[in-house]
Amino acid sequence: MTESCRLNMDFSKVACLRTDLQSWKKSSADGVFRIPLERDAAESGHTTSFVQFAPESFFPAHQHPRGEEIYVLQGVFSDEEGDYPAGTYIRNPPGSTHKPFTREGCTLFVKLDQFQADDAQHVVIRPHQQHWRPGIGNLKVISLHSHHAESTALVWWPENEVFQPHTHWGGEEIVVIKGRFIDEHGEYPAGSWIRSPHLSKHFPRVEEETLILVKVGHLTGD
Repeated sequence: MTESCRLNMDFSKVACLRTDLQSWKKSSADGVFRIPLERDAAESGHTTSFVQFAPESFFPAHQHPRGEEIYVLQGVFSDEEGDYPAGTYIRNPPGSTHKPFTREGCTLFVKLDQFQADDAQHVVIRPHQQHWRPGIGNLKVISLHSHHAESTALVWWPENEVFQPHTHWGGEEIVVIKGRFIDEHGEYPAGSWIRSPHLSKHFPRVEEETLILVKVGHLTGD
């Protein structure tokens, strides 16, 4: 990793973190742990984190003032509306409330209070509802959400795939779900989180089959 890869709320800089090098921190709920990635001390509540629920644990009922975005990395996540197995993508809109729990345990990637003001869509896309489409080169893509310039997708990379050098208009945020993502700045194994700022550039590639969650267009650099 480069020295610029560090956890902060300065969106003009690259930030990254590997879960295998971190310790899970206790939350306010028994059996629920977090690895914080972004946390705004201001009233906005902007928070990004990995969240881990132990088997038979729950989090008290709570409201999402500016929405909640979830990708289930492992296990089965549940709430009053149903069960969400690994690979499920969820968007709970601003003002929504739920009481999440798990029976077998689960690990999540969670973004809180970051919805655009006019984005009120509730989204649940389970793995059986996801369909791969051809991307650039030999990549395959599943579009999960799009609103104005912001979009979220799953991207599958075959072994030894090299992508074209490109610029991130509106920034890019990546979670490595499987395999190892590589660019000129470093190598990022499964469990890595990378945030690249508005107008940053890189030349990514992989050496093994790799799956990433990608969010773009949400970091304007303002």
